[in-house]
Order: sequence, then structure tokens, then C-alpha cells
Amino acid sequence: MGFREDFLWGGATAANQCEGGYQAGGRGLANVDLAPLGKDRNAVITGQKKMFQFEEGYTYPAQVGIDMYHRYKEDIALFGEMGFKTYRLSIAWSRIFPKGDEKEPNEEGLLFYENLFKECHKHGIEPLVTITHFDCPMHLVEKYGAWRSRELVGFYENLCRVLFTRYKGLVKYWLTFNEINMILHAPFMGAGLYFEAGENQEQVKYQAAHHELVASAIATKIAHEVDPNNQVGCMLAAGSYYPYSCNPEDVFKAQQADHENYFFIDVQSRGEYPAYALKRLEREGIQIEMVDGDLELLKNHTVDFISFSYYSSRVSSVDPELLAKTSGNIFASIKNPYLKASEWGWQIDPLGLRITMNNLYDRYQKPLFIVENGLGAVDIPDENGYVVDDYRIEYLAAHIQAMKDAVELDGVDLLGYTTWGCIDLVSAGTGEMKKRYGFIYVDRDNDGNGTLNRSKKKSFDWYKKVIATNGEDLTNE
Repeated sequence: MGFREDFLWGGATAANQCEGGYQAGGRGLANVDLAPLGKDRNAVITGQKKMFQFEEGYTYPAQVGIDMYHRYKEDIALFGEMGFKTYRLSIAWSRIFPKGDEKEPNEEGLLFYENLFKECHKHGIEPLVTITHFDCPMHLVEKYGAWRSRELVGFYENLCRVLFTRYKGLVKYWLTFNEINMILHAPFMGAGLYFEAGENQEQVKYQAAHHELVASAIATKIAHEVDPNNQVGCMLAAGSYYPYSCNPEDVFKAQQADHENYFFIDVQSRGEYPAYALKRLEREGIQIEMVDGDLELLKNHTVDFISFSYYSSRVSSVDPELLAKTSGNIFASIKNPYLKASEWGWQIDPLGLRITMNNLYDRYQKPLFIVENGLGAVDIPDENGYVVDDYRIEYLAAHIQAMKDAVELDGVDLLGYTTWGCIDLVSAGTGEMKKRYGFIYVDRDNDGNGTLNRSKKKSFDWYKKVIATNGEDLTNE
């Protein structure tokens, strides 16, 4: 059968990793602007180090990104040349509401995205818009404590009403929060959360998560009211956990690790807190404050589809010696001896994508959308900026084949596939430029040097062929 005829092939970026222009067009300062390059980055994104303003001695890569703010027409033309059916991008909240709590939006910011969306349609590209890809205006962080405050639900609702109304007819695919489960692992980067000494961090994170879940339900409600054609999805940082051994304790530990991530999507897709989560919160003494109507909102306004990122599977065990030898990205994982790893230690597991797709589809029975997948690697361009990135082609071909098997052989309903960082951008985890994912090389290094010129890699023409054949031709020729 293959992929559906209207399969949405494309690529994905985030405003805070590519847009730049952090002071342009009336934009306000956001949490994502304040994640520095270097040794303190992890302490900032996890909320352990407070950084509310730019400080001397640090480099802040989000200030410029790849300057897509000024170059989006050039970039979208390249996406159109590849044959993109969709382009996933995000809104910089502080570009629409510089402080976040204003009653009226910033017209210059609204017009920027309106023009960007129109540029997409000019090239036959359907925008897929993430309303919040980790962005939170710093005014909301400092005055209200970010998502720990119930007041952010109202500010987010205001943002959504403005977006859905202004872009009616231009955007029909929306995601409410990027990788919503990341609030547990990178609370400042993910939701603007920071912690005071002695504070119960788990209580703060789960209360903030409840506010985001209610806000997501409200956004879904408004989206459907403003335009019945709108399709709204949730977004999970996915990757199933494997037990390290067939020891039942390892199997159960892996199941618990999956539950921690499924919790958010269970609420957004099924409409209620799952029993396992309620029991865990009870055991740990975490009390979620709710207001009248919260549970009804969650129940009555579930998402239309499940979107997720997939880079790697994960491994869990009860063995403390194994747990001390973790590897990979912000999700701690025991090294899987059966898999190779990327230059950044992320384990490469195409079959794991098929396993993850089956787990999600079996669980929710709603259409899936893979909105991030890719290989971060050091690319060495020639004098013309051309990169022979066969390693990237090999990675993507294997994952697309696994994705295809999940559709053809397992019957998973899949709406589309957008590779992460379709144009080189700043890494969210490390702040580096040298960790590249794109089909398009951007001349910029970790220190901010370079022309910012764009050039096609070998994978550019390969992906163009993949899209043209609707995934039938994955050969590297």
C-alpha cells in the first residue's frame, strides 16, 4: 500500500534555534534566549542556575541562530525545491506578546509570521505550527514564575485566540506544546521553571505540567471553534524503553520509565489523568491544585493526532552499576550493546522507531505524525559548501524504511514525516552549530563566525527524490 497519497513530507525547525532577530520587530526576551553555549548550559536549562538576563562572558547562540528572521524567503524556496509538502516551525511567543501578559498583540510580529506562512503556500507547503516550542517570555518567568502560575493559562489562551483568528485559512495543522514531557527533564528550557533552594521540584514540575495540559485543552477547544478544519496535535519526546535484561524487575523498570513520558499524552489524547499517574503522585505526596472545570476541559477537548520526536530508543535497568554508565541525550539511558551510536552518543535504532510507532498507535488509536527525526553529525564542507553526507542518508533511509514497515505491515495510521533541522541550526541540547542535521549547510560555527550562506548537501537531492517517489526510492544513487 505504501504511504497515503497526501502524505506530508517535510522538515522541522524551532524559532529559538534558527530565527534569530531576538530584538527585531518589537520582540521581547524569552527563556530560550538565555541558554548559553558551554559548561553552564545544562545548569540553566534544568533550572538549577538562574539566568534572567544576558551575562558577560557567555555566548548566547539563539540571539542570531541562522538569521532565518531575515532569510526565510530564501530558506523556504529551498524547501520548496526539495518538494516539501509541509514545514514544521514554531511561533516565538515573545514576538507576538513581548511580555506575555499584554492584552493586545504586537502587529509587527503577527505580520512576520503571516508573510512567512504566505511564502510557504506560494511554494505549495502546508505550515505545521508549534504554538510553544519551549518559548516563554522572560517577563512571565520573573513576574509569575512561568508555568508554575495558573495565570499563564490565561496568557496562553490569549496567544492562541490571536493565532487561530489571524491565521485562519493559512494554518490548519497545530501543535500545542513541543515535547511536553521535557518539562520533567529540562524545566527552564521547556517551561521557564527555576527552583529555589529546598523547594520540592517535583511538586513544581507536575503543577506546571497540569497548567500546560489545561492550556492545551483550551487551545484545542478554541482551534476547533475558530475553524472546524483545524487539526490539533500533542507532541511527545518519544523513544520506547527496553529492559536491559529479561529480569522481571528490569522489565517493570522500563514500563515505569515509559509511563513517565506517556502520562502527558495519556491526558491530552484520552482526556483524563491515568490511574498509574494518580497513584504515583499520591505516593510521592504531590498534590495537583485544580479549579472547577479543569477535568471537563481535559475530557472534552482531546487532540486530533499524536505527534512525536524520535531519535533513539532507551534502555533501563535496576542494576546500579549499569545505571552509572548512562549515555545519550538529556534522557539518561544505559548503553545498548546491540546498537551503534552517533558522535554525540545517541544510539541509532531504526527498528526502535517502528516499535515506538506501534506502541503509540496501539495505545491511542489516533493518527500519528513524526515531526522530528534525524542525525546530528559534524559535516565537513568543500570549498563550495558541499557536504557528502552519506552517513545522514543512511540513517534517514533506515528510519524511513522502518516507518514504512510500520505503515504497510503493521497498519499504523501515519499523517506525515518531518526531519529535524532540515536546515542546519543551533542544537537545543548543546547550543552548538557543529552538531548539524540539515539537508542545507549553513556557514556558521560555534563561535558565531561565518557568512551564514546556505548550500545544498548531497542529502538535499536524495530527500528530494524520496519525496517525489512518496518514499518508494530510498537508494543513495
